[in-house]
Amino acid sequence: MSSSVKTVAIIGSGVIGSGWAARCLAHGLDVVAFDPAPDGEAKIRAAIANAWPALETAGLAKGASPSRFTYVSSVADAVKNADFIQENAPEREELKQKLLAEIDSHAKPGAIIASSTSYLLPTSLQKLCKDPSRIVVGHPFNPVYLLPLVEIVAGEKTAPATVEAAKNFYRLIGMRPLHVRKEIEGFIADRLMEALWREALWLIKDDIATTEEIDAAVVYGCGLRWSLMGTFLTFQLAGGDAGMRHFMHQFGPALKMPYSYTPAPELTDQIIDRIVDGCEHQAAGRSVKELERRRDAFLNDLLKLVKNYWPEAEGRPDHI
Repeated sequence: MSSSVKTVAIIGSGVIGSGWAARCLAHGLDVVAFDPAPDGEAKIRAAIANAWPALETAGLAKGASPSRFTYVSSVADAVKNADFIQENAPEREELKQKLLAEIDSHAKPGAIIASSTSYLLPTSLQKLCKDPSRIVVGHPFNPVYLLPLVEIVAGEKTAPATVEAAKNFYRLIGMRPLHVRKEIEGFIADRLMEALWREALWLIKDDIATTEEIDAAVVYGCGLRWSLMGTFLTFQLAGGDAGMRHFMHQFGPALKMPYSYTPAPELTDQIIDRIVDGCEHQAAGRSVKELERRRDAFLNDLLKLVKNYWPEAEGRPDHI
């Protein structure tokens, strides 16, 4: 199915929806979008224009052009001729259930419908759909047009063929699909990021570090290693020549120490103000768009480097 995808429908024109639109356009596909917001079209067109220089640097597919983008006035018009549909509504379960049912009622037979939800379970999302077998979660990461990871999660009624079709489509547009084999709120990556976020909030609350200091600890320390090796392979190296077993024996007992604040602290006005003030200080007067362009340039350079060291570059198969 994925090799025959020519037209992609994007429902929702926020940061994630516009990111999907830009990525699909850059891979030579036609994109049709709809958002109920009055300024939806202006926002998504501006976002595509802002992302395009980074996509040009990354490399465009033959025939790729922003001119292949069309904005329409309804869900039905957006999805009726689409081969693949990506839903990007706000994270409200009832809203997504009704929207996915509406999409399902207008989508042509054989079209796959994916939700960008970051934590809602697909079994719940698909329950109002006439054909729940084609509903799947395809959870991306911002900026969608550059970051390759997409988590695929099936619901109880999702057909195995839908999962495979989604994997193939996402590979077609240059992504790295990760099949989350069991339904769990937050899936994999967001659960990991949430744990780090909660620890960071406690460090702010207890006045141990500023936002800038916490970000520096990630950017100049663990983040550089994580971008290449992730969590477990990093610790494998921490065990020296004896590897992970030695690491676990040496540092395993520390897991029983009161080392971590797992529950999140209450977000008081004082904590929120400290976080906001710290982030504004780090931004140093630069607009979000300026920071996005700076981030995109960095990610392009980083991805070029990382690709030289990924397992695929060594001739090892992709087991994800």
